[in-house]
This record gives sequence, C-alpha cells and structure tokens, in this order.
Amino acid sequence: MPWKTPLGAAALGLALACGAAGAAQAETLRWAAANDILTFDPHAQNHLMTNTFVQLVYEGLTRYDKEFRIEPALASSWTFLSPTQVQFKLREGVRFHNGAPLTADDVVFSLQRAMTPPSNMGAYVRSIAKVEKIDGMTVQLDLKGPSPLLLRELIGARIMNKAWAEEHNSVLSQDFAAKKENHAARHANGTGPFVLQSWQPDTRTRLTRNEQWWDRPEGNVTEVVFTPIASAATRTAALLSNQVDFINDPPPQDLQRLAANADIRILEGAEYRTIFFGLDLHRDELLYGSVKDRNPLKDRRVRQALYQAIDIDAIHKRIMRGLSVPTGAMVAPMVHGWSQQLEQRASAYDPQAARKLLAEAGYPEGFSLELDCPNDRYINDEAICQAVTAMWARIGIKTQLRTMPMATYSKKVASHDASVYLYGWGVATFDALYTLDSLAHTREGGSAGNFNMGRLSDAKLDAVIAAARTETDEAKRDAQLNQALQIVKDEYYYLPLHHQIRPWAMRKNVQTIYRANDVPMPQWTTVQPAGGKAR
Repeated sequence: MPWKTPLGAAALGLALACGAAGAAQAETLRWAAANDILTFDPHAQNHLMTNTFVQLVYEGLTRYDKEFRIEPALASSWTFLSPTQVQFKLREGVRFHNGAPLTADDVVFSLQRAMTPPSNMGAYVRSIAKVEKIDGMTVQLDLKGPSPLLLRELIGARIMNKAWAEEHNSVLSQDFAAKKENHAARHANGTGPFVLQSWQPDTRTRLTRNEQWWDRPEGNVTEVVFTPIASAATRTAALLSNQVDFINDPPPQDLQRLAANADIRILEGAEYRTIFFGLDLHRDELLYGSVKDRNPLKDRRVRQALYQAIDIDAIHKRIMRGLSVPTGAMVAPMVHGWSQQLEQRASAYDPQAARKLLAEAGYPEGFSLELDCPNDRYINDEAICQAVTAMWARIGIKTQLRTMPMATYSKKVASHDASVYLYGWGVATFDALYTLDSLAHTREGGSAGNFNMGRLSDAKLDAVIAAARTETDEAKRDAQLNQALQIVKDEYYYLPLHHQIRPWAMRKNVQTIYRANDVPMPQWTTVQPAGGKAR
C-alpha cells in the first residue's frame, strides 16, 4: 500500500467530484475523515476506521443494538451446553454478496482464520479453543474456560465465504505488519448491509446497499462515498461548501464556526477511547536515544518522571479545546472495570519532582529519546506530541519527534520500531479485559498481548489478567480487573492522557445516531433534501 500523503487540491477535487456525481441520487452519503481505511481483509487490522468500514461489509455471529446490548446477527440463536461449550444455530437464508449461501463451513473457516497468525483480530476469538461443524447450519465452540465476554468478543470476528477466500488465495489473513497484501485486502465478499464497489487508498471508497441483506436498513442510504481528507482546513471547507455531507472527526478549532452555521449539525458524545503513551519496556538498550548499554524506560522512576512532567490539564484546555476528559486510567467511564479511584492521576503534575526522580535514577542531566506519533488518527494527535515534547524538555528529556500518517505509523509501531509512541485504544467489548489482555499481558501469540507494542512483561499482572478471563463470579472478577488496572497505573507501564470526546459534524439534512464507539452506521442514517422529505 502506498504511503499516505495529504490530498492535494487536484486529487481532492477529483475525489469530491466523483462523490458529487452520485449526489443527485438522494440516498448517497458523502463522508470524509482524516484517517483512511488500512485494509478490507476482515482479520488483518484491529483499527477503528478499518473496522468501521469492514463492519458494513462483513458481519459476526452477534452484534450490538443501539444501546450496545448483544443481539443475534449471523447466528439466529445459541445454546450453552456447558460453561465451556456453546452451539450456534446459523440464520437461514443469508447470502454473501456473490450469492453464495452462508454455511457452517464458512463460520468454522472464518473463526479459525481469525485465530491463526498473522491475523490481528485475536482479541475477538481469545476465548475459543476449538471450533467445529455440527451440521450444515450449526457450529460448536469449545472454550478455553468459562468466558463472560464471548458473545461480545464474537461481534468482531467477521465471517468470510470459505470458497471465495480459497479461490483468491486468501486462506490466511493479510500480514499487514510485514507490509504484504492478498486479494482480500482490496476486495470483499461479506453478508453485510453494504457491498464494496471500489477502494482507492488515500483517494476514495465506494459502497452500495446490499439489496439482498437479511435484515432491513432503518435509513435510506443506498450509496456511501468516502473521501479521506488529511487537511483539517480542507475537510471543514468541504463540509461547509456542501461537497461532503458528514465528517466524523471535525477539527476542534473549527467546531465553533461549524456549530454557528445554520446548515450544519453537531453531534457530540464521550468516546470509549483512551489516549496514552506506550513505552519500550523490553530492550536492554534504548533503541533511539543517547543512553547506551541501558534502557532508562525500564526504570519505574524514569517512567514516573515522564508522567509527572506532562500537564494533562493544559493539554485538555489548550490543545484539545475541551474535547477530552483528563485521566489516570487506561479505560473510559463507560467501560466495565473503570472506577473513580483509577480515574485520578497516579501522581500530580510536578516538573521539579520529575527532575528529582530522574536524578535518583542516574540521569541528573536527563537524556534524549525519540517519540513517534501519528498525525491523522486521533484528535490533535500531532499537537499533543508537540506539547509533550516541550514539557519533557523542561526536565531535561530531549525529544526527537517523528510524525507520520497512520498507515505508515501503525506498521512501524507494530514491528516494535519505537521507543515511546502515542496510541489510542477503544474498548470494543466495553469491558476492561479487552484492554488488559491486548495491551498489558505478555505477548504470547494469539490475542495475549497482541497490541503490547512495548512488550511489557509482568508475571503477577499476567496471572491476574488470566484469572479475569474465566472468572464468572462478578464480584471476584471486578476485583481482578481493578487489581490489574491498578498495577498498570502504579508501575507507570503506560502513561494515560485523556479519554476522547468525539464530535461528529454533518449537513442539517443528515439524520443519524451518535455512537460511543465512534462507528457511524449508514444503515441507520437518513439523507433528506432541503424540502425535508427523505430522498
């Protein structure tokens, strides 16, 4: 995939013109955002914008309703034969976009594919030990242990057509970290409400409504035209000039102007995403920095010093312009396992105390390191990193900042080619285990530690996380989640900054439902003409 670069005026004009060509069709939703899709292989990348579009094309056995309650999707029902065995009856009459019927063979293939490296979606099949076909429309899952989150996890385990994948040499997931591609990376064949017609990375994506979908859409959108627009000013201008209908990441500096425009609607809510700094806790020598023969980030005092040098309230006020909730926790308040105690900072902002900690650790003059940061993924991500670079300079940490588009950044960080990095983590299951297992458990292959980019390894923490995976007593499990989150906090294994508040901006003729997981749903969206009737 090519490196992502901001759209130039000519490229933007071409992309928007292509979208505008369908605007006469009343049901076209013209959508723009800074961040592009990384792949259409449903098991290759656990990345929000990618998942947002993949879930329009592919579906899981279960899904969320509008209140994030579990409901049947490709499975019409399920039965727990025991705490570790569950059978799923598949929905009759479901067809893939190429016309092939959904069968148990497709489900077995897809779940095994998600469980097999180089799949990046292990978090959604972490509970499964074995999957087998009972009959043509029945699948049985044998679990590693009792799993309180199985039905929530399965939402992200998207089902592919086995024969299609075999025909197109896509039996294994795309190896995204190795910068490899397969047919499924740029083509799709799902069962979902929309059909992928074309994807031109960094330029344009077009979906059309699946008229044979087993469910009924609640909106009137029959076409989605998505244009990635990296430039904040250009993105805002496109919305104001009616070149696009909807942007799910309006620039914070433009929100007041957008809200004051009679033709624009703003929907705003708290997101389930927490923004934090990750650290290389594995190497014996700092990869990028002035310290030789040691890795200062392995010293808790250094990690605490970096944390205490960050003024998260200043970031909230000056950089985020209020679109954040400063935090000391690694999960947001709507996530099970969060507590008010965890939400408080681990230690107060105090540059003097930070300098003292560095001196105690043997770095009275500080040292240099490199900070990697995306510049098109999170709200004001590059500006946050620039501000923290200045804050760390005040305690003697000379920081070389490297920023890049997410398409490049994600591969760099996934290959452990970073000393300190900015990341954001949304909790798809709305349960803290999803964060702990992915970010804080030792990397073991599969789901354990699959996003532990700094390769943190703490045996005590691993044991607590492992216990929470199978504990069905709610009080005991809550205590385990709290203990694990507290260890992460007390040891400064990650440096949390804030939970995002993500506004969406749209033309007044667009009606949709805000989602705390920051996933717009075109199938629940209505586009109306100026006169008010749905087009």
